[in-house]
Amino acid sequence: MYILGIDVGTGGTRALVIDERGKLVASATEEHRAFASPQIGWAEQDPADWWRATGLAVRKALSSADLAGDSIACVGLSGQMHGAVMLDAAGDVVRPALIWCDVRTEKQSNDIHAKIGKSQVIQLTCNPALPNFTLTKLLWVRENEPENWKRVRSVMLPKDYVRFRLSGERAIDVADASGTLMLDVAKRRWSREVLNALEIDASLLPKLYESPDVCGRISGEGAAATGLNAGTPVVAGAGDQAAGAVGLGIVAPGTVSATIGTSGVVFASTDRPALDPKGRLHTFCHAVPGRWHVMGVTQAAGLSLRWLRDLFGESSLDGADPYERMTAEAAKTPAGSDGVLWAPYLMGERAPHLDPNARGALLGLAASHNRGHVVRAVLEGVAFSLKDSLSILEEMGVPAQKIRLGGGGARSPLWRQIQANAYGSEVEIPRTEEGAAYGAAILAGVGVGIWPSVDAACSAVVEIAHRVATRADGVAIMKTRYSEYKKIYPALKSIFN
Repeated sequence: MYILGIDVGTGGTRALVIDERGKLVASATEEHRAFASPQIGWAEQDPADWWRATGLAVRKALSSADLAGDSIACVGLSGQMHGAVMLDAAGDVVRPALIWCDVRTEKQSNDIHAKIGKSQVIQLTCNPALPNFTLTKLLWVRENEPENWKRVRSVMLPKDYVRFRLSGERAIDVADASGTLMLDVAKRRWSREVLNALEIDASLLPKLYESPDVCGRISGEGAAATGLNAGTPVVAGAGDQAAGAVGLGIVAPGTVSATIGTSGVVFASTDRPALDPKGRLHTFCHAVPGRWHVMGVTQAAGLSLRWLRDLFGESSLDGADPYERMTAEAAKTPAGSDGVLWAPYLMGERAPHLDPNARGALLGLAASHNRGHVVRAVLEGVAFSLKDSLSILEEMGVPAQKIRLGGGGARSPLWRQIQANAYGSEVEIPRTEEGAAYGAAILAGVGVGIWPSVDAACSAVVEIAHRVATRADGVAIMKTRYSEYKKIYPALKSIFN
């Protein structure tokens, strides 16, 4: 029996097949067209491109393992959070989706706080209104594109649009719904108070499910596009961060993940809806029924390194991985980058500053510095940004006995060591780090009874491959550099604004 996980990311869609023991059988990724950014802070994608990529990725994964569609017992979904997909009465896309890193909606965020009150918004949804959240994007379209808004009959998030095309069902899990600012996170239901205050019709929203719940079946259209069998069960799944945490085994309090993908995320599971009164960290429902999680987000984590790669004109034409070439240069540079500092605010920043107007900054440059210094400063700056979120967890009393790494930052030996030293803690590297698609597949396995619960599934399939210890000299340097890093944002805030 095999299980399929699909992750609708920002840069591409990944399809992954595992067996009943959680072993990876096959995977394939189909890239998306680059997101459009017609103005600073804007980011849009065409949902039809996600659907195209899904069909190709699933077919490639099945073909690479020589599997037929009827070998898949269940499908799990994950994807980029917060994006606003708007459909008309016929189920057609009204306009390109405003995705997670689109921060044009500062005005709408302020309007929400003005109308409801910031503290009340946090009490109702466990989060403040931020430009990244789905609700602010809906209000922007209603205010700026009234003709488009008149056509809207259904609203969903990116992975749920793919589910809609796969199954015809309008469904969402509580974990992904937590990032819309329309969910009562503590009670795991849509917030009538928020919807009524902002005049959003509840009929626009999908039906809510817990992540392992079966919420639909592959339709004829879905089967034709993917090669899956019509009637195959589909579970609700989760947003990429909650699904990725499941894949890393971050399901019970005490273990925290630090994941570096396009964005960077510190993720801690809790048995209660723990709340940061200042709203610096997000409190969302977990993909585990009856649990929540606290999450701090760095907008441009891996994106910082990709930006630097593109800026330097790095390519893989000679067969060498450009990232490996860059990190090899950085490895020759001492910890602390000889005074160079990087603030990774390329797309504004969430935790801890909640400032869409923040901008990246490279400081401390001298004529003696080379490219390796700059690359290492970027790696260290991203780690410092995640350290900000770990510090807030400590303030909140959320336990973090173990730190587990995920994403691209877990695959680079240098970045692993930088993170261990920056966090001042040994870090764990899972044997299988397959991202959100793997977590989505685990949730699908729970949905059809391969494992009795998410906890049982993670106990069975998640193993630690090795651990990276801190280096005393590196910890001391990183502690000093972090204290200097924390001064960057306050010093430059007036310039950002």
